[in-house]
Amino acid sequence: MNKVVLIGRLTRDPELRYTGSNLPVATFAIAVNRPFSNQAGEREADFINIVVWRKQAENCKNYLTQGSQVAIEGRIQTRSYDDQNGQKRYITEVIADNVEFLGSRNSSTNSNNMSATASKSAELTPYDFGGTPEPKGTDIDSNPYADFGASIEISDDELPF
Repeated sequence: MNKVVLIGRLTRDPELRYTGSNLPVATFAIAVNRPFSNQAGEREADFINIVVWRKQAENCKNYLTQGSQVAIEGRIQTRSYDDQNGQKRYITEVIADNVEFLGSRNSSTNSNNMSATASKSAELTPYDFGGTPEPKGTDIDSNPYADFGASIEISDDELPF
């Protein structure tokens, strides 16, 4: 089974090309943090080449920029070619079947925006969202259905994931 799932940030804007049969293909690289620190206590990252085809390639070119956070689902592919000196070179890349747009570079720098900090939720605690979390319990005087039937507004910017 050849299946890859990655979450990272684009290291450069996607590059869109078209094949001879007018099939769109986009390429870009993402930086993926390693789950451990090196001996100096610093987190390192791997830089992984991504290839996206068809309509999804055009969407990546139109909506992603350097620093955008994405989730990639796909497969690893290795190909080879002979360079100018006749030496065989190998390229390993991920062929993306699915690209999920998770956030932009700008939203990750706005610490007052809860949707931005939610993209880093694996590193955060409830205290990072503005102080002590409210206690959850059973308050007999509160009515959880008091606003039943009232309209509410929900936008994608407020989702915690």
